[in-house]
Amino acid sequence: MLSICALWSCGGPGQPQSAQPPDSASVSPGGPPPEPLPDKYGLLTAGLRVDTLVMPRGVALVNFLRNQGVDRAHLLQLDDALQGGLPPRKFRAGKRAFFFRGPDSTLTYVVYEHSLTEFVAFDLRDSLLRARHDSLRVQHERVVAHARIESSLWNAMEDANARPDLALNLSEIFAWSVDFFGLERGDEFLVSYDRKMVDSVPIASGSIYAAAYIHRGDTLAIYRFMQDSLYAYWDRKGQSVRKAFLKAPLKFSRISSGFSYARRHPILKVVRPHTGVDYAAPMGTPVHALGDGKVIARAYQRGGGNYVKIRHNGVYTTAYLHLSRFAKGIRPGVRVRQGQTIGYVGMTGYATGPHLDFRVWKNGTPINPLSMKSPPMEPLRKENMDAFRDTVRRLDRELGIHAE
Repeated sequence: MLSICALWSCGGPGQPQSAQPPDSASVSPGGPPPEPLPDKYGLLTAGLRVDTLVMPRGVALVNFLRNQGVDRAHLLQLDDALQGGLPPRKFRAGKRAFFFRGPDSTLTYVVYEHSLTEFVAFDLRDSLLRARHDSLRVQHERVVAHARIESSLWNAMEDANARPDLALNLSEIFAWSVDFFGLERGDEFLVSYDRKMVDSVPIASGSIYAAAYIHRGDTLAIYRFMQDSLYAYWDRKGQSVRKAFLKAPLKFSRISSGFSYARRHPILKVVRPHTGVDYAAPMGTPVHALGDGKVIARAYQRGGGNYVKIRHNGVYTTAYLHLSRFAKGIRPGVRVRQGQTIGYVGMTGYATGPHLDFRVWKNGTPINPLSMKSPPMEPLRKENMDAFRDTVRRLDRELGIHAE
């Protein structure tokens, strides 16, 4: 897929554009006017009228285009024109489309915005329908944001003129160090990051280069640095800011059922999601917390039986189902350590035999525990420390913080 570069900034699709004034040394007075330049979609739209519509729900692409004046001859070529690009079924309701028309209202181009950067451009200037699935040029700008917590990190990012998705990126890299459910009013975040833009309009937040969390006068700073050809985040001393999870929550087990969105339930005999992994193990086998965290639930439910749910940080939560009983002292609000026994394998709830149904959520979305990568815990090696310290000094200056 080729990128179409916007040759100048424009206010919106279809608005007449003017090129930069020609250099007097290259164009003589009274010479021919400069050739029109393509817009951000690579189309010659100067002087065309544009109608902006939102693709309605329940309307097929062919009908949507027909309703806006695309003729039958072009519609018959639609499937062939889209061959190898975005198929018709991928054109979704709620997305914008721009219809470019000439002075006599003749339809010239149609542009469908598939995402903030992807688009499909239809060229209807002659009898052959041409379609091009392409990408807008994404610009990158390194910026520093300063956010102060008044209500939530999400709102603080908006107040700092940063996109709210930066809050999610921060919660990822600080997940092992900061309890994002316990942020206090007056806490601050300083972030150096890559801002992605199209036509100088921010569309997404990219990599974080460094960040600092200030809480009651204490500053926790982390830095992006490469070791073994991989970028990771480290504290000022060169220690990884991430902690590892256990590979599994119990020993001496086998996997009896995997993660699936369409598993036939062994008792209910219906197809339903099973967003966890079943470990078959003898009755009473100890079940361990996958990592440090806080117990947020210890209860019984009809399907899952006795279960414990642990929030490890602002990103990861785990649950342990069908327990025969709970370990002593396990109750909501209690903090547990990695490897601590929290219960014992059983077959409470809907179960055909003793096993542990183990579940993991990342940012509230179920993920396959077997595909979860355990983050590295190795510190920076001695031979990398001088380069790392130089990086820290530079990033500290960028953030405006002082070493303790």
